[in-house]
Amino acid sequence: MGMLQQMFTWWNGASFGTGLFTSRHGEKVGTDALGNAYYRHKKDPARRWVIYEGSNDASRTPPGWNAWLRGTIDDLPDESLPPRRSFERDATPNLTGTAEAYRPGGSLGRPGQRAAATGDYEAWTPE
Repeated sequence: MGMLQQMFTWWNGASFGTGLFTSRHGEKVGTDALGNAYYRHKKDPARRWVIYEGSNDASRTPPGWNAWLRGTIDDLPDESLPPRRSFERDATPNLTGTAEAYRPGGSLGRPGQRAAATGDYEAWTPE
């Protein structure tokens, strides 16, 4: 990443200011499978943040690390959460605005016929 891009953009990873703050006040506590790095403040461990690998998209944070960031769990996810079960899927990023976004049949993004209404809707009218 170029120096000017790092100084003035926040959407492509950490900006220069965030990197400076992190190097002075942050303690790296772990990384996830996507390469995101997680930090906590050296003097105030309740302050926690993430430096994303790639685009800054909160939907790219796995559920365990999200719980740690919000203070729901105090220990790191690898230490405090049960092992992952076989039926659990990998977390997926938010696909809105991409070619992989869900588009039902009959919408502007996908040709076809819209599904018929089921008839269980009854509009409310005041008396």
